[in-house]
Amino acid sequence: MGKRDDLIAKYADDLKNKCGMQPDMDLLTKVTIGCGPAIYNDDASTVAATQESELETVKENYLVKKLGLSDGPELMDAINKVIETYGRSERNKYRAVVYYMLCKHFGKEAVYG
Repeated sequence: MGKRDDLIAKYADDLKNKCGMQPDMDLLTKVTIGCGPAIYNDDASTVAATQESELETVKENYLVKKLGLSDGPELMDAINKVIETYGRSERNKYRAVVYYMLCKHFGKEAVYG
């Protein structure tokens, strides 16, 4: 297994044990690949949920640009819901896991079709 496969396994473990979700491994793999080289960078691979600017970046770059959603208050509500599901106290909120949950929340799996 390569480094990416190891990370995907770690993300799947977080989804199962921290978020109480059974991951769709095919979708999780595609979301992880979609994150690009950021998954290998300690800082970029996680979402700083306490920083408003970081949450805005997730909203703009992922929800609006990648998933094609229209900007509105429901986007930030969904981000906050996902952060709550992951656990606010959870130190490492992996970007791929957050993106996966947002993709599922909005039913946008077809983007990765």
